[in-house]
Amino acid sequence: MNWHDGETYIEIFPPQEFNYDECLVFLGRSNKEVLYQIREQMIYKLLKVDQTLVLFRIKFQNNVLYVDFPLETPDKDFRIQVVNYIWEWFDFDFELSQFKKSASGDDILGPISSQYDGLRIICIPDLFEALTWAIIGQQINLTFAYTLKKRFVEVFGESLMYNGETFWCFPTYEKIAAIELEDLTELQFSKRKAEYVIGIANIMATEELSKIKLLEMNDYTQMKETLIRLRGIGAWTADYVLMKCFHQPDAFPISDVGLHQALKQQLELNRKPTIQEIEEIAVNWKGYKAYAVFYLWRSLYGTS
Repeated sequence: MNWHDGETYIEIFPPQEFNYDECLVFLGRSNKEVLYQIREQMIYKLLKVDQTLVLFRIKFQNNVLYVDFPLETPDKDFRIQVVNYIWEWFDFDFELSQFKKSASGDDILGPISSQYDGLRIICIPDLFEALTWAIIGQQINLTFAYTLKKRFVEVFGESLMYNGETFWCFPTYEKIAAIELEDLTELQFSKRKAEYVIGIANIMATEELSKIKLLEMNDYTQMKETLIRLRGIGAWTADYVLMKCFHQPDAFPISDVGLHQALKQQLELNRKPTIQEIEEIAVNWKGYKAYAVFYLWRSLYGTS
């Protein structure tokens, strides 16, 4: 990581292949997002580390991410945690130049990798958040998924106020392990999804499951098999979490509806491609399938 600690502020020097505006397009795709706010090209985010809540603000200028703290400046250990979080959030360790080079010769990825040059996968560093968000999104549209997440966060999350605005942290698994099914079904979670979310919270609370334990496996197949053994986690959910939380470059949620729709558009088909067709298309995407999916998702919405 390349950064400077200014004590009251932080400067983060991202890799050359980074398009802040493109990342903002993704971050701003729903007005129901509750875990950060975008104001005048700046990102406001609340982070909890060791029982402490701190609000930080990101501004991009002259190829530097400037991070300051609107309410109070945290100590150095916390500032380091903020840097770690942002570095992982924007997936700065990934060699995006290699993806661009490989994608340039691909009929599908070539044009969109150029169009959205510098876009990085916006990750979900917290495992419980990644799993819960993936479960919430199962078999419902994105708008309703954001509605459920907003309700979930505002009922069970922690918050701070700044300039009349409320900023939220995602609920902890410890908090959710202690609630009842009815607490979630009242928010319009299906009974099954409520069982899945609370069940995973309980497993994490007993330390049977953790991000550290999964990272120690250091093997995509083993990690995926471990996740799939959890109730409520199928292949799509496991691959989504491996892509967004674990930075697995070949995580490939092949049954994803958005992926199918994007490929239909890119290939100008009058139907969605079959799984077999997608497998054949993706043969040459080894080493960056996750980025292929993310860029194809990007092709479905908005302009920068």
